[in-house]
Amino acid sequence: MKGLLLAGGHGTRLRPLTYTGNKHMLPIGNKPMLFYGLEHLRDAGVKDVGIVLGPVKEGVMEAVGDGSKFGIDVTYIEQGEPKGLAHAVMISEDFIDNEPFVMYLGDNLLKQGAKPLVEVFEKEQSDCVIGVAKVEDPSRYGNVEVRNGKVIKLVEKPEKPKSDLALIGIYVFNSIVFEAVKKIKPSWRNELEITDAIQLLLNSGRKVDLQLVSGWWKDTGRPEDILEANRLVLEDLQPRMEGVAEQDAKTQGRVATGKNTVVRRGSIVRGPAVIGQDCEIGPDTYVGPFTSIGDGVTIRGSEVENTIVMNNCHIECDKRIVDSLIGAGTQIISADKETPKGHKFILGELSRISI
Repeated sequence: MKGLLLAGGHGTRLRPLTYTGNKHMLPIGNKPMLFYGLEHLRDAGVKDVGIVLGPVKEGVMEAVGDGSKFGIDVTYIEQGEPKGLAHAVMISEDFIDNEPFVMYLGDNLLKQGAKPLVEVFEKEQSDCVIGVAKVEDPSRYGNVEVRNGKVIKLVEKPEKPKSDLALIGIYVFNSIVFEAVKKIKPSWRNELEITDAIQLLLNSGRKVDLQLVSGWWKDTGRPEDILEANRLVLEDLQPRMEGVAEQDAKTQGRVATGKNTVVRRGSIVRGPAVIGQDCEIGPDTYVGPFTSIGDGVTIRGSEVENTIVMNNCHIECDKRIVDSLIGAGTQIISADKETPKGHKFILGELSRISI
């Protein structure tokens, strides 16, 4: 069985963070979100993975390489402009080479991984298995209608959903799906929808099964989703202290720190929180729960909570920072000692700030 990991798209809802890099490389729990998908495919027994790349490729090839550090072989497949999930399947036919495969959307995180879908596929001898979850607003997702435990209909982002079941972005197919993706037409979004391809399988009598996911699942398309996914991942954080804490510095709860990181005097790090390597926290600094801090970060005299701070940031102010995504290399400093006083910003397009 092979794997198809989708890492395309423009990431428009996550701008300005995605102007300079691929959205799937944004860190969650101090690990690029794409790595979770790679690990889940590997843990499901997949050894050959094709990564489908769109127009924004920066960082993916450099970070993943040939896949050997994950225990897999990686092939890169260029999609160019995103034309839909079914299009991503279509252009991957040579790589799949008539084998069954798992398709995994790289911006989805779920606790259970992909293995349960593979188990259903093999046990039921399915043509397709779809992963589904119950959601509050199914109009945001591919919607699945079920009757007597059987999949009846799939509709992409319907105005009036017929159920509360959403596609989670993980599928298992056999090679019959390539016939379907070649027959469908572009949707109103001008994309080849995987829901239309699966519906064609249903209409032709093919066996389509579902697996209701256990544990949490998160689509990370918006900034608030990234923060929620970070909280969910940190709930399972294992404490690890590779750095040092000075006298009169405290770490409380589940905290992980990397090599050459120092928590200085008068500082408190309250978990769950993860801090990368080569960081300096403090003096007199508070890092609160559900905070992920990347490598090479300095935070002094500040309070940070429920926030993702990416690599090489410098924060030195007496303000409290909460519920934030702070891009790599950002500087946040106090202007209180300057005259005239005021807040100074250099912000990219579509930035959001509360002061």
